[in-house]
Formats: sequence, structure tokens, C-alpha cells
Amino acid sequence: MAILPSITGPRDLDALTPDELRRLADEVRTFLIENVSRTGGHLGPNLGVVELTIALHRVFDSPTDPFVFDTGHQSYVHKLLTGRQDFDDLRSRGGLAGYPQRTESDHDVVESSHASSSLSWADGISRALTRTGRGDRHVVAVVGDGSLTGGMTWEALNNISDDNDRRLIIVVNDNGRSYAPTIGGMARYLNKVRTADAYRSLRHGSASLFGRLGPAARAMYRGVRGGTRGFLSRFVNNEALYSNLDIKYLGPVDGHDIDALLETLRLAKGVGAPVIVHAITEKGRGFRPAVEDEADQFHAVGKIDPVTGATLGGGTGGSWTDVFSRELVAVGEQRDDVIAITAAMLRPTGLLPFAQRFPDRVQDVGIAEQHAVASAAGLAFGGLHPVVAIYATFMNRAFDQVLLDVGLHRAGVTFVLDRAGVTGPDGPSHHGIWDLAMLQIVPHIRIAAPRDAQRLREEFREAVAVGDAPTVVRFPKGTVAEELPALERLHDGVDVLARMDDPDVLLVGIGPMAHVAVDVAERLRAQGIGSTVIDPRWVVPVQPSVIELAAEHRLVITIEDGIRVGGVGTRVRQVLREAGVDTAVDELGVPDEFIEHASRDEILADAGLTAAKIAQDVVAQVLGIRLPIARGAAMPVDEDLDDLAHRRDED
Repeated sequence: MAILPSITGPRDLDALTPDELRRLADEVRTFLIENVSRTGGHLGPNLGVVELTIALHRVFDSPTDPFVFDTGHQSYVHKLLTGRQDFDDLRSRGGLAGYPQRTESDHDVVESSHASSSLSWADGISRALTRTGRGDRHVVAVVGDGSLTGGMTWEALNNISDDNDRRLIIVVNDNGRSYAPTIGGMARYLNKVRTADAYRSLRHGSASLFGRLGPAARAMYRGVRGGTRGFLSRFVNNEALYSNLDIKYLGPVDGHDIDALLETLRLAKGVGAPVIVHAITEKGRGFRPAVEDEADQFHAVGKIDPVTGATLGGGTGGSWTDVFSRELVAVGEQRDDVIAITAAMLRPTGLLPFAQRFPDRVQDVGIAEQHAVASAAGLAFGGLHPVVAIYATFMNRAFDQVLLDVGLHRAGVTFVLDRAGVTGPDGPSHHGIWDLAMLQIVPHIRIAAPRDAQRLREEFREAVAVGDAPTVVRFPKGTVAEELPALERLHDGVDVLARMDDPDVLLVGIGPMAHVAVDVAERLRAQGIGSTVIDPRWVVPVQPSVIELAAEHRLVITIEDGIRVGGVGTRVRQVLREAGVDTAVDELGVPDEFIEHASRDEILADAGLTAAKIAQDVVAQVLGIRLPIARGAAMPVDEDLDDLAHRRDED
């Protein structure tokens, strides 16, 4: 009889025998492979923490003992053990989130899902519990070795060591990888632990020997192993790393040996002070295609074959990332001063081909976006042109460095922001909707938003040609948009995409939203309303021709997939006022809210960013009907355009 369906909460684990816990681990892996293969999601990380999560929930009492998962993409097993076993709509609207989410369960504490923050959270929670008379509760933080490359982790460790009168357990889930193999001095240091001949031969040799001698000897082995752990730690000098911070250390422990994990975690629980448990795990454990995948061990997958791991139902077009990747290599062939920087995302951001072609011109700094940006400023000072490739959501972490290290010093650095705008199933912390509002306040910055592959190639080359200011090229997730040729390119680089006689409305499409703007124009023409559609290409600063065209129209509509408040539309409105142009401006974008996981199309529809909805609102406004134009909030489409025309005639 299957065990997993009987687990409705962590305390159901208490009655299971060690053999049953191991059976449960096998069932969980089977469940994950079957279900995540159908929906997509973070498969490899969760396969690697099955035994570790079971042991944590067996030893500690969540939610009385709060669990904090660094990034949270490895929380699927945690969800299963806390009563959430319906994965049919994982990462889809109405289904389970791909990260911890407070509205799902009291067992979920932190939703941010950006790396290296868990220890700061755990430090704060444990201090609060102690000060409010609840110091008998434990706080458990699970942090990966990849997150140890982030500076916040070490800031937190420094402060955790300042107050040892707390029950704080830090579990280092060490699989040697973040998205890809973990890099840097810390990675090399921990790798010595994983690969030390003394550790490996003693662990495997003693396990084999005592296993042949029977149950009594196996019990003795567990005791011997506990004693040898300290010896092995000193042998590889691992304990010294943390003891200098005055934090107790236990490990390394095999993260797939439930008996060893239980033993070690119980020891940690009894310490009564901050303690680090170092568990060595294998990303993708139990699924051969993931283990053998050298790229990222199935860190995040779409729909795949549950046996072979082959991708199913992929799009036929190339991705925005692929277009950038090829163009970066082409630029690199022509300019040896162009170098690339990324933060633990060499492959996802498209830098791998450049690294293969120019291995000495790529720097992966680990999960350290702030360092990446400040380092880029130094590289620019030294005569190079850095291209910093980062997901738009992670650019938030380095804003201070963009402002005061790059911007203030007029450094020629190009930021390439992948996954900009609405991204969809990964939820609030992974949407790239803040970059336009955030970055445009940096003085002298120039921001490009290409609408298709050709514009991405053009604008990237224009960006790296700028040597006296930061430049940004941002593009969305997924398949690159269909090419949208311009009717005309104006003197300042603005593209005219559609122009009709006697235009009333100027439609400004930002990046991929230019396609929506063209669709809106066609719908307006059917109602006898003329319009002009432009793609500014470079949205910051606002180009002169945008001002000139705005003065010739009755209404300006800006359409962007970033937040409306403080977005490009807001800047256009301000510039027009400064120029004395009194044309009305309606800026359309997503609301200034944390947007839950759903498909990109669903989220854009909720925000009123569909051609049908925008056209309806424009017709209503132009014809003088009192119907508020969409301002980044969901509005039902109650009337079609013909109905609105009838209402005008009746009025």
C-alpha cells in the first residue's frame, strides 16, 4: 500500500519506520517525475532534497518550528508533506505555486524566491522568537551551496554569530550546483569536502563492511560514523570555516541517507545555539536523464517525457535569448573589448556560446548581482565594454550599483535583461515588470525595448556602441515575436509601424507590445478612427519625434508590459508637459501589484492589455462616451466596438 497518500501533515511521519521512510522517499520521487513532467517546473532541485526534507519534517515541528527555504524552488517535497498533493495545475492559475506561498499553507513562510536571503530571514525570526518568549521553538533555514556565493548569506552569518542564545538550524544543501555548477572560491572549498578520498572511501567502505555484519554492526556504524564526522571535517579543514564565526558545525552528512540525516539533525536540535548541518546531495537524484544532464541537471523543465526526459510540445520558433546569444558572439568577433558577465546563469542568459568561443572573456560571479554590476563599472574604467546579462527580476537586487557605480560614473556598461515584463508561471518574485520604472530614473541611462529579432540585433549593437553611459536592452521570455517591419524610420530612430489618414490617436507600443498596438490600430480603423503606431525602439530618453507626433494627435496611448506607475508612459506624459504639448496621455501597463502565477496571456488580459480591450476603451474615449480607459486593472469587456458606436449615436 502506498504511503504518500496517507501523509496529510508532517506529524504523520512520526509513526513510520526507517524502512517506511525510505519507501516514502521512493514514492515521492516517482510522484515528482510523473507530475512535473506533465506540468513543467523545478524538477532536478526537488529530486535532490527528498530524503533531506523528509528528515527535517520528522525531526522538527513545522509550522511551530518555521522552515525557510532559500529561493524556494526546492519546496515541492515540503508541499507534499504538508498536505498539498494535487499537482495537476502546478504553476497554473488556480493551482499550486512553484514556490512557497503563504496563502497555500501556514507551513510556508518566505515567498521571495530570490537566492541568499534565507539566513537573514532566519536570523530575524529567531531573534523575534527569543525576544517574545518563544525561544524554545527552532528556526530551520535550508540554503544551497549556490546561495553561499551571495553576499547576503555572509552578512547574515556574521550577525548570526553575534548572538548564540538562539535555536537556529542552518542546513547547507550542498550539491555543487546552483543553476549550473557553483563557481568561485567557496565552490572549490566545498568541492574538496565532496571529493576528499578519505571521506569517500571511509563512508562507502565502512557502510559496506558494517552492512555485511548485520543489524547490530549497522547500529555501531552509525555511532562510529558520527564520531568520524568531526575527524573528517578537520581533515578537509571545513569545520574551521564556520568555527571562526563561532557557529557549531555538523557534517558532512550524506543527504540521501535518512538514518544519518535523522541522527545529525537530532544532534543539531539539541545544541541550543546556531548550528550548521552540511548535507551533501545530488541534484536530479533518481532520474537518470537529470543526473546525466551536464547543463543544469533539469533545474527547471517544461513538459517532458517522464522516461527519457525529452522535451515535449516545444515552440517552433527561436527564443529571444537565442537571438541575443548569436548576436553577442557576432559582436565579440568584431570587438575584443566586449566581455560578458552573469550571475550564476551562464546558460539561461545565453552566454554559453560566447564563453565557448571566448573562454577568457566571460565572468560568472555566482549569485552576486551587486558584485557583477560594480565589477562591470571597474571593467569599463579599465577600457573594456562589459555586457551584463541578468534576468530582469534579478536586476532589482543591484539597483544601487547601477545608480551610483555605473550611472554616476558614466560607465559604458550594457545591461541585457532577459525575461523582462510578465513572465507567467513562476509568480510574483519572478515577473520582470519593475525594470522600466526602476532603471529610467538613473540619469543618462538609455533603455531599448526591441519588438522583434531584427530590432534586438540592431539595438544591442547600438547599445554596445555607447561608451559614456549605461545602456539597457530588455526582452521578454519565450519565443521571439514575429518580425514587424517599419513603414518608415524617423530621424531619431523611431519606427512608424502604421499611419492612417486624419489620425486621432498616437499608439506607442513598447517592445513586444508594438504588435498589440498595430492590432489596436486595425480595430480602430474599422470604427472610422485614424491612428499612428510607433515603436520608439529607445524608450528612454523619450525621442523628439515622439513629442512631435504627440502634438499632432488628440490622444496618446502608451502600451507596456511593465508596471504602469512610473513606467515609460509616465515619462512620456512628463516630457510632453515640459515641451508644452497638452495632448491627453493614457499610459497602459500592468498594475502596481504582486501578480500571482498564471500564463502571460491571462495576466495581460487581466490588466486590460489585449487589443480588443484597448480598442474598446479608445473608441469610448474618442467618441466621448463615459467609459474609463483601462489603467492596468482587470475590466470586463461588456460591449463590442459596434455597441459603443450605437451608444454614441444615441447620445
